[in-house]
Amino acid sequence: MSVETKSAGTRLVPFGEELWVADGPVCSFYSFPYPTRMAVMRLASGDLFVWSPVRLDAALRAEVDALGPVTHLVEPNALPPLFLPDWIAAYPAARTYAPPDLKKKRKDIRFDAELGDAPEPGWVGEIEQIVLKGSVMLTEIFFFHYKSRTALICDSIQSFPRNWFKGWRGFLARLDGIVQPDIGAPREWRLSFFNRKAARTAVERLLALAPERVVLCHGDMAAGNGAELIRRGFAWLLR
Repeated sequence: MSVETKSAGTRLVPFGEELWVADGPVCSFYSFPYPTRMAVMRLASGDLFVWSPVRLDAALRAEVDALGPVTHLVEPNALPPLFLPDWIAAYPAARTYAPPDLKKKRKDIRFDAELGDAPEPGWVGEIEQIVLKGSVMLTEIFFFHYKSRTALICDSIQSFPRNWFKGWRGFLARLDGIVQPDIGAPREWRLSFFNRKAARTAVERLLALAPERVVLCHGDMAAGNGAELIRRGFAWLLR
């Protein structure tokens, strides 16, 4: 996989109670332009939980530092973590968490723990986590922030506007089922779910939490009716 980054501004924007999001650079993923997005949640202790970190520059770091101490750095799946090493260098006291399979793939990155279905002690009772199992290609972890009623989903739902991809890329993206109104995981990833019962159980657990908002790494988020976006994104699995 070849990934090249293009510059973009970053700015923290409130998206719910004690939750902020920031857009990072657009990345070239096999020549397809992919936007990036991170989320920051402030825990009751004042510590910050940083999900799917984007490129760290001086402006973003200043805004993050104004919210509190960065204590948890979290990657939600095993796709290449482009920007995590810079965050580890900037915040060496923070604990770094890997999803299943990433720790053994990236021995060059310091990971302090591997995530599973049980929330870590540092955020238990404030952030839920659910492992999306069943795929032979990639395992992802859903997170749910109780205070803001927000679900955080990295790659398993992609919701691009119809004009995001141009030319033949737009044609292939529509075939892949990641362009509105047909949103979700790329079709090749859907086909990799040999154990759909396990995957369906994870999605149903997330829906049972009644999310009102949804943060996506790739595409339009939902500031309301979050559960409906999740049902649409996983219609291929739930039906």
